[in-house]
Amino acid sequence: MAFREFDTPQLSRRALFRSGAWLAAGTAAAGIPGASSLLAHDVGHAFPELAKLTSRYVREGKVANLIVALGRGQEDMAHTVGAGTLAFGSDAEVGLDTLYRIYSMTKPITGMATMMCIEDGHFGLDTPLAEILPAFSDMQVLRSPDGALDDTVPAETQITIRHLLTHTAGLSYIIDAKGPLLGEFVKQGLVGGRVSRMPIPGLPQVTPAPSLEAFADRLAELPLVAQPGTEWIYSASLDLLGRVVEVASGMSYEDFLRTRIFEPCGMTSTYWAVPDSERARMTTNYGFLGTMPIPVDPGPSSVFLDEPAFPAGGGGLVSSPRDYDRFLRMLLGYGKLGTVQVMESDTVRTGVSNLLPAGVDTAGTWIAGQGFGAGGRSTNGQFGWGGAAGTLAAVDFNLNMRTGLYTQYMPPETYPIREEFIAALTADLKAVAAAAAA
Repeated sequence: MAFREFDTPQLSRRALFRSGAWLAAGTAAAGIPGASSLLAHDVGHAFPELAKLTSRYVREGKVANLIVALGRGQEDMAHTVGAGTLAFGSDAEVGLDTLYRIYSMTKPITGMATMMCIEDGHFGLDTPLAEILPAFSDMQVLRSPDGALDDTVPAETQITIRHLLTHTAGLSYIIDAKGPLLGEFVKQGLVGGRVSRMPIPGLPQVTPAPSLEAFADRLAELPLVAQPGTEWIYSASLDLLGRVVEVASGMSYEDFLRTRIFEPCGMTSTYWAVPDSERARMTTNYGFLGTMPIPVDPGPSSVFLDEPAFPAGGGGLVSSPRDYDRFLRMLLGYGKLGTVQVMESDTVRTGVSNLLPAGVDTAGTWIAGQGFGAGGRSTNGQFGWGGAAGTLAAVDFNLNMRTGLYTQYMPPETYPIREEFIAALTADLKAVAAAAAA
């Protein structure tokens, strides 16, 4: 039966793509004696609450798979808790090498690529964007976010690299744009992620901009929704940073990530387009008809098997738990993975720190009262971000721990998996600490 034959619920753009939920287990577990030694124990015994959580979701048919990857320090292999199959009705079990749409978990990768350009001396955190992309030199700001596109005032300051890294540039996103601005985002193809080959009710049909250069040029023609450096607004800024990286470095963005991050980190299963030879590892992504999961992007015919119009640094990657764990392990090693120094230590320390401009307003946002670094939330010694199809990943420098949560359904708010995951992990951390102290 074709997807359009289902009475599919209307999914709002914001609900479908939002990825602001945060791995806060480290915060909850902060100060627990012995918590940093949790992975010295057998995983099956050390994480009984996580095991019950993942088993319940799969057993009850809420998700086809749910797997947690946990690593301590620089140990080479992540441990896994959870199970399931690539899709409902499939016999192929998921594991560390299964391919997931990580969506906005692409953002911390783009953030670190940007930090590498700073390390290379191409620009600084507070370099005006217009020095790299002159089209952004004379930006206008809407008087009202849903107002007429010509009802603007001049930007009072230049957009900087810091602003782009921290969603404080005043830019908008297709998931949040309103009124005439939304119409222009759709018309100009300013979308940073793919969902399905099939039309999705509630989502506009968008033909993506034909290249990263075109994406940046078209974005520069539109007004901002806030003065640069004043508000935290989830935005297309990390997609735009992909263009900044390729102009500053003289390399295509794809080549920069491949040669500077993916190859040095041994990330052999991270793709903009999944090769045909690897399609058997691709999960199916689900939407919902009430409580019934409906495939919106079947793995064997996924839209992510096609080459994208441009590499979307804000949400375009597919990766495996093993690969993303290697990226996290590199961050946890302050830029070093094994014997390979991927980034300088100070570069990582800066990138995972709070880079928000002084005085920026975060009230009512996903990061209210917290910090934000190079493409991910930075708070209490943790750094990371989530993806629109239910994924989540972070490093906790206090606990010397890296954690990833992988499943595939949209919108992530359909189930409280993330909140339950935090509670289960926190309970397991406390139990391990109590046992160690006994």
